Amino acid sequence: MFESIDQLGRKHCFKNTPKRIVSLVPSQTELLHYLGLENEVVGITKFCVHPNEWFRSKTRIGGTKNVNIEAVKALQPDIIIANKEENVKEQMEALEAIAPVWVCDVNNLEDALAMIVAVGKITNTDQKAKTLIEEITCQFNQLPTPNYKLKSAYLIWRKPYMTVGGDTFINNMLQYAGFNNVFAKENRYPEITIEQLVEANCELVFLSSEPYPFKQQHIEELQAALPRVKILLVDGEMFSWYGSRLLEAASYFKNLSKNATLQ
Repeated sequence: MFESIDQLGRKHCFKNTPKRIVSLVPSQTELLHYLGLENEVVGITKFCVHPNEWFRSKTRIGGTKNVNIEAVKALQPDIIIANKEENVKEQMEALEAIAPVWVCDVNNLEDALAMIVAVGKITNTDQKAKTLIEEITCQFNQLPTPNYKLKSAYLIWRKPYMTVGGDTFINNMLQYAGFNNVFAKENRYPEITIEQLVEANCELVFLSSEPYPFKQQHIEELQAALPRVKILLVDGEMFSWYGSRLLEAASYFKNLSKNATLQ
């Protein structure tokens, strides 16, 4: 018997190490793969695209916000791993009748590392989790701090345009990458206008690959309205996936910082 407190402060008790895991979070599915839990993970969402072999072979139980409760029940999980922001509260409450729902709430790098520690303990992969944390921490500690942080905005949606506030994981990653989020005083994911980007004296706009799949045509669309602003497409997974993907993030941020330098 052992206990684990999730990131909502809820205590969960397990008689044994869970042998049947359902993951409702893409970035944590990737983490579970990194930890070597091939046999233990029995269900994932349709958005859990990494690793590709799991996406093709594991049972999919719907999306992050429309979980097929009966499909989860049929898998007879020992634990369901969810996320406060990505999953729907009412669905998580319904799933509690099937198995313990361990919920993460990740808003910064510290939260992400704490989540990895907890998942490592629950799945009896403590050493792999510890090594992963050491590698991530080492890489992030080597990120340079620029003398001047470009005034930036990170767009996640179009029609209407939506950005990220200061209380988000993406904002924390922007800070590590060396950029100053002009909407850091806002909360979560506010709608904004092009006029607000101008008023904020924005120097750099990032167009994320997810959840809205921005493309080159959207750069051109915005560039016409923001002729003095540098606009770049970025890999949204590097900014918003808080599991083992963090191993790749620091290097990505270094290269992005070089590309973002104003000409």
